[in-house]
Amino acid sequence: MTNQTAAAAAPQSDDLSLTQAADVPWQPRAVSEVGIRQTILEDLALKMLYLFGPFSVRDLSQHMRLSLEVADELFRRMRAGQLCEVTGMQANIASIAITSQGRGRALELLSLSQYAGATPVSMESYAEQVRRQSVRNVVVHAPHVERAFRHLVLDSETLRRIGTALNSGTSIFLYGPSGTGKTTMAETLSRVLAEDEVWVPHAVEVDGQIISVHDPLVHKDSSQPQPPNVDQRWVRCHRPTVVVGGELTIEMLDLQFNALSKFYTGPIQMKANNGVLIIDDFGRQRLTPEELLNRWVVPLDRRIDFLTLAGGKKVEIPFEMLVVFATNIDPAKLADAAFLRRIQSKIQIGAVDDDQFFRIFQRVAEERGMGCDADLVKDVIAAIRTKYHEQLRPCYPRDIVNQICWAAQYEDRKPHFDRDAVMRAVETYFLEDTEENHGVKRIN
Repeated sequence: MTNQTAAAAAPQSDDLSLTQAADVPWQPRAVSEVGIRQTILEDLALKMLYLFGPFSVRDLSQHMRLSLEVADELFRRMRAGQLCEVTGMQANIASIAITSQGRGRALELLSLSQYAGATPVSMESYAEQVRRQSVRNVVVHAPHVERAFRHLVLDSETLRRIGTALNSGTSIFLYGPSGTGKTTMAETLSRVLAEDEVWVPHAVEVDGQIISVHDPLVHKDSSQPQPPNVDQRWVRCHRPTVVVGGELTIEMLDLQFNALSKFYTGPIQMKANNGVLIIDDFGRQRLTPEELLNRWVVPLDRRIDFLTLAGGKKVEIPFEMLVVFATNIDPAKLADAAFLRRIQSKIQIGAVDDDQFFRIFQRVAEERGMGCDADLVKDVIAAIRTKYHEQLRPCYPRDIVNQICWAAQYEDRKPHFDRDAVMRAVETYFLEDTEENHGVKRIN
């Protein structure tokens, strides 16, 4: 994976490039270079001194993720306002403690906002950095897709469609019957982009309000060493992946204000910026498809979104991510033509052929320490088609092997891939044809 300029020079390269040097946020050396108001910096420094002090000016710089020069400038301003005092010197670095006047002011500030984390970046800096790191600037080649999907059994045409969709950097609709592997494929395609790295801020400031962005559950920090003099308010991470399913609500798409801490947490699409947002089981959320589609018609088209602060003010943020909708419902029944037009890539995931079914069975059985008899798998295929009137879905081998292993556990023996065990598993897994159901349906 490379960015577009590098891809032009070496289009067939199989190497992954890190964020380009021009995209690295460099450390500010003065308060005027930080990008947010001086009073916000001073208030944050005072709250940290109250909560974590006394400490040295160097400790203050580490808490705030700012350079020593900026921390020293803030210390001098607080000292001039009699909010802190020097308690000693070590290697020409002052040790400082909060004064009674500073303690009173800090308590006032904490009643307004308890945020005392890394210094936020400005919304302007955040928007600029996100657009530089857009997934639309990533070029994916066949080796990247093949490497990510090598643990799955897929035909070359499906891989080609996935690679093409990834290069769009916009949105993908994965649709088809349940059990065909849509969720697994969605999560796997996100790994292709996750091989690349981007910069994510700890927090963003807008109109004096703090929005927490970096989430350790979503953003996986890079193992690479940070470049020297990098702005510590940013964390180098793999491109993020956010997965939501039936729990998705309309409230999760807007800023989350904590009434106790008095600061915001970014919504799911803000955490997914520069990465992948997967809407699994689309159409089965607590909000209706129409609500979600109406909410995202503009973001999908114009690559911007609008969030609402507690006072009603609208804030514009970038919408720079690959959105993957996975559903087993007919897309035509979920969305109108205008919305479907904005989803550039639509990939149908269906049943597999006999050879693919056998290879999946073979892999799953080997993972569980069993062999896999080809003739026996042919009998399973025949039973699925003729007795149970089902297509060959990729989930069946895994589910049947699970049945074999569970039965072996019950009987306190080692699982074996023999005719008796396999056919008992098949009979347990599928519904028999009855007059009541007038056909056969698989248990999902």
